[in-house]
Amino acid sequence: QVQLVESGGGLTQPGGSLTLSCAASGFTFSTYAMSWARQVPGQGLEWLSGINNDGSATATTDSVKARFTISRDNAKNTVYLQMTNLEPEDTALYVCQKGTTALESVREFDYWGQGTQVTVSS
Repeated sequence: QVQLVESGGGLTQPGGSLTLSCAASGFTFSTYAMSWARQVPGQGLEWLSGINNDGSATATTDSVKARFTISRDNAKNTVYLQMTNLEPEDTALYVCQKGTTALESVREFDYWGQGTQVTVSS
């Protein structure tokens, strides 16, 4: 049973930092790329960042590239998203996605987590 469980979200002020975690189980984690995306209510899912299967390559969308860093620990079956200098526009539900290939550039996913809420407000 594939499971992706996100954690680490919460409320922070503009300029704050958060690190999100996604714990994976039910598949061979080190074989697949992983990614993070976010969704604002009423809007579509915005892909943010991907990391290849062994963590040696990443891809991040330009809008957050300077502030967000994706990483993974295959020994812990966990992928992380470090977020710094958060802005109100970063407020969203952040979800973890399992890629269908090993490549960081993958845009096809077969499993998603429930998400963790990030709220940036003064």
